[in-house]
Amino acid sequence: MIRLLLVDDESLIRKGLKALLKLEADLEIVGEAENGETATVLVKSLQPDVVLMDIRMPIMDGVAATRVICQHTTTKVLILTTFADEDYVAQALRNGAAGYLLKDTPSEELAQAIRAVYKGYTQLGPGLGKVMEQIPVAVNPPPGWDELTAREIEILKLIAKGASNREIGEALYITEKTVKNHITRILNRLDLRDRTQAAIVATSFLKVSK
Repeated sequence: MIRLLLVDDESLIRKGLKALLKLEADLEIVGEAENGETATVLVKSLQPDVVLMDIRMPIMDGVAATRVICQHTTTKVLILTTFADEDYVAQALRNGAAGYLLKDTPSEELAQAIRAVYKGYTQLGPGLGKVMEQIPVAVNPPPGWDELTAREIEILKLIAKGASNREIGEALYITEKTVKNHITRILNRLDLRDRTQAAIVATSFLKVSK
């Protein structure tokens, strides 16, 4: 089961999401919050796998809450909002969000996105992927960059393009298990949290053709 925390200041939205996601056998709603501050407290006590996070909320907004959650826990944050603003997308990703979707996303696609985020994949709504290229991580590559092998660089480029482990394996003629091992080493070398951060690093310091 994938444990979910719903965060939205509108109770009607939370009720609607709860009704839709309850239909998915592998998803469990473990809690709800009406603002980012409450969400950060509940994440510590409930330890959900994924948080569905709104952006504009009173007391603490979704961007600030995402930063706190991603800095101090292993919980994944998937932004779900009505705002397709590129600044919001960039801020959310910089603060550790694993995805950014709009509230008009079909329920079946939302469920699939939750599963993908849980597995470590980045999920961005239509037209939002280009924002990844506009997010500078740092002026210089992170420590450990020079230790990356040529194969690890290839894998980083494919991660930035949104390729799954299976697709990476097929492209490089290696097994999915080997791909997973390479990705684990990349994250450890660069001290990154997940594939989202790896994709941001790759688009910042590598020439990645779309």
